[in-house]
Amino acid sequence: MNAPLSRFALLLRLALPIMGGMLSQSLLNLVDAALVGGLGETALAGVGIGGYAMFMVTALLFGLSSGVQAQTARRHGEQVVARRAEALNAGLLIALCLAIPVSAAGLWQAPRVIAWLNGDDAIQRVAVDYFRWRIAGLLPVALIFCFRGYWYGIQRTDVYLRIMLVTQVVNVAASAALIYGWAGLPRLGPAGAGAGTTLSLLVGVLMWAMLSRRHARGNGFLSRRPPLAVYVRTLRLAAPHSFQQFCFAAGYAVLFWILGHVSGASVAVGHVLVNLSLFLILPGVGLGLAAMSLVGQSLGQASPEDAHRWGWDAVRLAWLCLALLALPMAWAPEWLLGMFLHDPALIDMGRLPLRLTAAMIVLDAAAIVLAQALLGAGANRTVMKVTLLLQWVAFLPLAWWVGVSLGHGLAGVWWVQLGYRCMNSLWFTTIWQRRHWQRLAL
Repeated sequence: MNAPLSRFALLLRLALPIMGGMLSQSLLNLVDAALVGGLGETALAGVGIGGYAMFMVTALLFGLSSGVQAQTARRHGEQVVARRAEALNAGLLIALCLAIPVSAAGLWQAPRVIAWLNGDDAIQRVAVDYFRWRIAGLLPVALIFCFRGYWYGIQRTDVYLRIMLVTQVVNVAASAALIYGWAGLPRLGPAGAGAGTTLSLLVGVLMWAMLSRRHARGNGFLSRRPPLAVYVRTLRLAAPHSFQQFCFAAGYAVLFWILGHVSGASVAVGHVLVNLSLFLILPGVGLGLAAMSLVGQSLGQASPEDAHRWGWDAVRLAWLCLALLALPMAWAPEWLLGMFLHDPALIDMGRLPLRLTAAMIVLDAAAIVLAQALLGAGANRTVMKVTLLLQWVAFLPLAWWVGVSLGHGLAGVWWVQLGYRCMNSLWFTTIWQRRHWQRLAL
């Protein structure tokens, strides 16, 4: 196998399990929605609102994964075996210190949090119960972020996929049993979906802990106390990424608020378009996470040129994968939209924006991959600044101006988003080519 093909093969070997695991993880909320669908529209809406609230809270801790992964990959490249799990140990303690008070606050303030997202009393009651069960599982989620970052950092991405598959099976079985009161369990209704998901996450974190205890002890897992500098570095890396993810999620809430000022139909079509795009970019995100580990390893080996090549190798593969996925969106938008929308007027409204989405995910490939690769180099603040500046200062105000003030509606908002995605990729490409990230110490 020649060198370029061997590099692509390594990228795919690391990225494919990540894609599978992310697909399984994204199904957690979908499974909850499917299982409560038979309980009526109020139950379904409540679970949807509660799930979105949980997504916003979870985003506050998401940076722990990249913070642990970047440091682990650097130690892996330096071949400092006894310190590979150093960041994992620090991350787990930080997760405990952050997740417990956030969970307590969420349980206490659940009615107020849900009221911000929805004004219907019946939906709020369902959403509050569901959200409280889900936020009780915030600590397992935070710990899983840390374990995942460690195993990604040592390039064992297959572990994530295997554990997520088991977690998903437990989620389906436990949620169904608790929703409908099967096997002598209490009938919790919609709240049972949240309880089942939290139970599955507890099973998942136990699997992560047992596997790490068995295979990572030699790398320092729970056998040595990290120095204070590791805690500080982990927080320094995690905080910008967590803030970025939270604001990114909040940006989608603002986007749907803008579409709500266009028309109710625009909100319905916009939800389908956004969910399709977030689902179809998973290959790009998976390749970006693989590049994160390989960039960190190369920098640990004092090979900055190799690190630079890994970024572009991942972008090339992402372009190919995303272009193939974009073809049905461009060529047969009516067929794809018809899977989700049954009103011909809504399908007609979504035809052009879906074609723009097809172009969007391909043009955004460089930003998707290189943003993750920069996290592997420790450039978390740079990624946060660029992402938030383009989303909140450029895209959202322009989307309001074009879509609402000028009256161009959903199509106008999507044209603005296409320009925003192009600018996103150009900016991240420029940062990658300047190579200032190669000099960052971790």
